[in-house]
Amino acid sequence: MKKNFLIGLTVIAGIALLYWGIEYLKGVNLFKPANYYYAVFDRVDGLNIAAPVTVNGFQVGQVRDIEYNYATNKIQVELNLDKEFKVPEGSIVNSASELLGGGKLELVLGNSKKYLNVGDKIPTQRISGLMDKVGADLMPQVTAMLPKLDSILGSVNTVLSNPALNRSVSRLDNITAQLDASASQLKTLMASLNNSVPSMVGNVNGVAGELKNTVSNLSDFSTSLKELPLKATVDNLGQTINNLKQLTSKLNDKDSSLGLLLSDKQLYNNATQAIASLEALLADIKQNPKKYITIKVF
Repeated sequence: MKKNFLIGLTVIAGIALLYWGIEYLKGVNLFKPANYYYAVFDRVDGLNIAAPVTVNGFQVGQVRDIEYNYATNKIQVELNLDKEFKVPEGSIVNSASELLGGGKLELVLGNSKKYLNVGDKIPTQRISGLMDKVGADLMPQVTAMLPKLDSILGSVNTVLSNPALNRSVSRLDNITAQLDASASQLKTLMASLNNSVPSMVGNVNGVAGELKNTVSNLSDFSTSLKELPLKATVDNLGQTINNLKQLTSKLNDKDSSLGLLLSDKQLYNNATQAIASLEALLADIKQNPKKYITIKVF
């Protein structure tokens, strides 16, 4: 008997825990005290159990249950509101569908100082939700656009079936292939440039070093030129030029001895004749040496 009791108690606890878990997943907290009210609708598009009940955007409860009354063809919704929340008389429950297809209930409170009793029915009203407004405003425009859309699709098909488009696509393929080849060649050129740059930089550095040495040599040469007695040399050269001018003027002067020697024609003729006589004398001596030289032997 003890084992059977424990088994029965375990089964009951498991069932209770399962029921509580299912209700908790629905969003219903069984351990939280709440007041229950009812609302009757003609239709509840997208409304589900555990849907929020809000007042001015703030959630004060949720949908506890939804039942269909086959006698009246009405839908009765059980509202689970907070224990501290009281519903004034004249309040209305609005039902509307959301953009993503879900439903929501919004409680519009009345101004009466009297409150409804727990379990009373709250008057209802269905308002146009965002999805209803989208359907009412957008669908006529979509219907009007369908003929234009068919015309556009026909034009697109005509353009796509044009052989010129295929030829253009083929040309684009060729251009793309050429661009790929050019990119490959450019890549090869850049690689060769990258390999040549170090040697070019080395050559430039060598040339720079030689230029530096040349500039240094020019600096040394300039220093040597500064140390030379250029002024004294120029002065001596000027004095020498003056002496040459004086000598030239004396040579050209017929009154001077050098001028007379250079300009006297008779003196030139006499010197020429003397040289000719001297040459004849030397020739005669060579031919008749005994005439001029006497050799005696003792």
